[in-house]
Amino acid sequence: MQTVLKSKEQEVRIETEGTVTIIGEKINPTGRKKLADALKKKDFEFIRKLALRQVQAGAQVLDVNVGAPGVEEKVMLPEVVKTVNSCTDVPLCLDSNDSEALAAALEVTPGTPLINSVNGEKSKLDSILPLVKEFDTAVIALTMDDEGIPKDPEARLAIAGRIIDRAVKMGIRTENVVIDPLVLTVGADQNAARVTLETIRLVRKEFGVNINLGASNVSFGLPERQTINQAFLALSFGAGASCVITDPEKLSSTILACDLLLGRDSYGKRFLTHIRTVQNA
Repeated sequence: MQTVLKSKEQEVRIETEGTVTIIGEKINPTGRKKLADALKKKDFEFIRKLALRQVQAGAQVLDVNVGAPGVEEKVMLPEVVKTVNSCTDVPLCLDSNDSEALAAALEVTPGTPLINSVNGEKSKLDSILPLVKEFDTAVIALTMDDEGIPKDPEARLAIAGRIIDRAVKMGIRTENVVIDPLVLTVGADQNAARVTLETIRLVRKEFGVNINLGASNVSFGLPERQTINQAFLALSFGAGASCVITDPEKLSSTILACDLLLGRDSYGKRFLTHIRTVQNA
């Protein structure tokens, strides 16, 4: 199955049987004080540099989030979208819980972006899915609902099914719903990664849709985070994940190496090209 994202000139296909799509996570002020300060000061040059660095490091899509204290998302999200589009031409992932901010950003976003995100909560389904339909976008769907995040894979699978069913009934194409099985830290629950991996397998088997990960959550609060994240990515791609929101400067090489080892990179061309690009940067 293919989920097609577009910018003004480029097209990126998230594919269940293809190589992993890398979504750059760094235009998100959560835990990034310098970016939060830049947003408050309207320092758009700082944001341009973040966008360019991620694309140069291998990001095929850029996540854009402006959710910081003192920042009016409805005003700032469209401005940051325009800033990123002025210096790069990759599709965007519009990341906000504010439906008004998303609507404002969608008005100025060319092509077909990805919305991050909807979940099984009634309020989110009612506010986000109509935007997905109106603007004909794709959407990340989190496997949580009004009861929270389930601790077993079958319950997360059931939520995924309900979201897909609701979307399809509204006229949204199944391939435009990208399921996120949710990644919690193994520092708080030793079974957290296992539950996510099993959810990936179940969702792929039941619905055949693309699956996204916010992979860095798995190592939160632990030492050697890079090592844990690399191991988890390899396991996740083997289980069926097809795109990931992550730091491309740290993990692009690992992701491309996983594709190579899984037989998805013909003659290693993608991996070798990336390594040469990094070495010559």
